[in-house]
Formats: sequence, structure tokens, C-alpha cells
Amino acid sequence: MKLNCVVLGIFALFGLVTRPSAAQQPLNKRIDSLMQAAHQLGIFNGNVLVAYRGTVQYRHSFGFADASRSRPLTLDNLFDIGSIAKEFNGVGLLRLQQQGKLSLTDRLSRYLTDLPNWADSVQLKHLINYTSGLPISGASTDQQILDELKRLKTLAFRPGKAYAYSYANVYLQRRIIEAVSGQPYAVFVNDQLLKPLHMNHTFMDLPLTAPGMARAFDSNFKETPYEQQMSGWPRLSIDDLYTWLLKLDRYQLVDKAAMQALAVDFGGNESSLGHATFTNDQLTWHQHHGSNYNYEALMTHDVTNDFIVILMTNSQQFKVNALTNSIMAILQGKPYTVPKRSLYLDMREKILADFDQGIAFYRDIRAHQQDRYDLSFEFGDLINTGKYLMRRQRDEEAIRLFQLCTSLTAQPSDYSYAYQLIADCYARMGLKQLAILYYQKAVEKDPTNENARGFLAELVR
Repeated sequence: MKLNCVVLGIFALFGLVTRPSAAQQPLNKRIDSLMQAAHQLGIFNGNVLVAYRGTVQYRHSFGFADASRSRPLTLDNLFDIGSIAKEFNGVGLLRLQQQGKLSLTDRLSRYLTDLPNWADSVQLKHLINYTSGLPISGASTDQQILDELKRLKTLAFRPGKAYAYSYANVYLQRRIIEAVSGQPYAVFVNDQLLKPLHMNHTFMDLPLTAPGMARAFDSNFKETPYEQQMSGWPRLSIDDLYTWLLKLDRYQLVDKAAMQALAVDFGGNESSLGHATFTNDQLTWHQHHGSNYNYEALMTHDVTNDFIVILMTNSQQFKVNALTNSIMAILQGKPYTVPKRSLYLDMREKILADFDQGIAFYRDIRAHQQDRYDLSFEFGDLINTGKYLMRRQRDEEAIRLFQLCTSLTAQPSDYSYAYQLIADCYARMGLKQLAILYYQKAVEKDPTNENARGFLAELVR
């Protein structure tokens, strides 16, 4: 009998089975079993909060606050939240609109007069939807971004015709808030957003060396240098992020119409709110993911079922989505599994160092290590690895990975996205006809891919 219990425990740890009696355990016990196993497997170091039907069911810290492993994490530790921070500037603009101080149909040039002529064609709504046509760049400071914008002669595409996640959109939103409110952006956020919600554990641009900050590190417990120098980033506790999500989704910061404007999605679940869904004029889902130099956060609000799950980590393992899905299964009384290791995380550095050896590593995992690695998101892991190469100007190798994706079994929309990314690479390489060919393939696979349509229209006009 003891042997059977040990074997069952090992299987449960690696996500192969869940105990038959799990459904009879209290919610917090089941969630704790999942998170303890995830921590022991090395796929989660961070804080977690789960609320169900208006009550916080589970709050816990796992692991360490820095690479030294001498400082345990606490629920009061503060984290960087990456792209989730764009909700703050988006909401700020919509608050100013509700106050009658601006309109989303206003031209950018009305507020920032020192930009080139292209600013006359960009409306504020294009900035919050990331459809402004501003190109993606490597600029990392406010001054570098401003200098690039002043030198920019033409937009990458006509505003409103395609989507591109350029930090210049975020930068300009923050500068407009300053121009209209007469306050520095950080002061505006504190006065207009944080204080009304009593978010007393949120600090704008807090240095990462400040007491209370969780410091990021990698899987080998090596501290991760933080290179983002652009201003306007909130650092906050998990309780404050819970407050933000709950109050925002209850329209206590901006009204429903403003939330719907922020939720406009041009593809890829990348609105100013991440992925927010309205059904019959009611918000039913709000999920937003952010990552930055090994910080990672995912907040999920299933409004229909009244679930909230928030995960914040200072050692990114790319498992927050899988862990959220398992927690959601627990909340619904369904079987769940403990996630396995991330294919993307372990493959990306190998493929960056030597592409062919990285591909060999991937094929070995497919053939011999499926018990250890999670291949349920294989297509997405390859896509993300290709995008990782793209960010490092390795476009030819990225194309090879995206081509490999098209040999896997996937949905038409997935194939469409892979073809779109191939086209993006060819466009950046100046190979216009190949870019046109693959944008056409993307549209053929998924006629609803508006981003591919937009870029294609720009190339053939």
C-alpha cells in the first residue's frame, strides 16, 4: 500500500494523474497541491492569488526574492509587470476623454506639435489600438524614442490598416497625458488611478534595487540585468494588481464605453487590455500577460464564472498560462495536471547559439523527452522562438522556424499567423515580392487575419 502511494505521488508531481479524491478537497488545498508541485519542479517562483465568487481563496508565495536564494519571497514583494503596464496609460487617456479634455478622434499633432507631418494622420485611437503605423524599433529610452520619432519620414503603414506593437505608441500616450493634464505621467497615475483605488503598494519607476522589490533571475539563479530605461513603469504587489483588475472590470475607473474602446483588438489578442471580450454588451473575459527581463505576470478574470487568477514571477519559466489553466480547472471541479518544462525556454538559447544544434535539441525532445517537456503548445513554442530570433535580427533563421511550424498539425488561423510572420521577415529584409506572396498565403488560410490584409494592402498599392 505504501509503495502504491509513493508511485501515485510521483505521477501526480509530473502531471500525469490527479488523485481521485481531489474533487472532494477544499479549493485552497487543491490549488496548493498544484502550486507546491509546480515549485518543486522548478517551473514557478513567485506569488499567486486566486479569487472565487468575490472571495480570495488562495494567496501564497513560492521561492526567492533574488538570485542569492537567501531572501524568501513574501506577498508584499513588488514586481515589474511588463506589457500589463500599458493598461495604465490606456485607462489614463480614456479618463481624460470622459472628463472632456480630449477625444480619441483627435490628431496626434494637436497635442505634440514638434513631430513630422505624419502626426497629422494619426488619431489617438490608433495609439491605444497599436494601429498607428509607427515602426517597431530598438530604442530603449524616452529620449531615443523621441529622437527616432522626429527623424521618422513615413509611417510603416497607413493608420488603422494594420497592427504593430511598437513602444512608441506607449511613449506617445504618456506624453499626451502629460500635455493634457499638466502633470508628469507618474504623478498623474498616482493621483488619478492609484489613490482612488487605495493601491498603496504600487510605485512608478521604482528602482529595482529598492527594498521590497523582487529581483529577477534565470533558471540557473543568475541575476538578470534590467535594460529597459523608458519611464512610466509601475512596480506593484499582487494584492494591488488584484485591486486594479477587479475595480477596472467593474467600471470604477472608466465606464463601459471606454473599456470597449480599450478592448478593440486588431489581432493576436493584443488590445490595450490584452484580451478582453464583450458578449451582449457585457464584459465576460479579461486576460493580460506581461513579461520583461525575466519578470512575468498573468492576470485572468473570467467574469462570467467570477474567477480571478493572478500569477507574478521574478524567474520566468513560461508556465503562467498552463498554471492558470490548471487552476481554472480546479475552480470548475475538473481534472488538472501539473505543467511540464517549457520547450521554448530551454530551446531558445540553444537555437540562438547554434541554430542547427537547437533544431537537433528540439527533435530529440519530440522523439525521446515528451514525458519531461510540454509539447501541448508545440506550435506556439516554435512561433515564440522564431519571434525571439526576429527581435535579434536573425530573420533568415526565424523564417526556417516558421516554415517548420507549417508542417505541424494546427488550426488555419495558426498557419495564417506563421505565414504572416514569414512575410514580416521578408518585408524587413527588403524582399517585397516574397513578403507579398506570404501575406497572400496568410489571408488565404484565414480571411479574418486583418493584420496580414493590412500589410498586404500597403505593399500592393
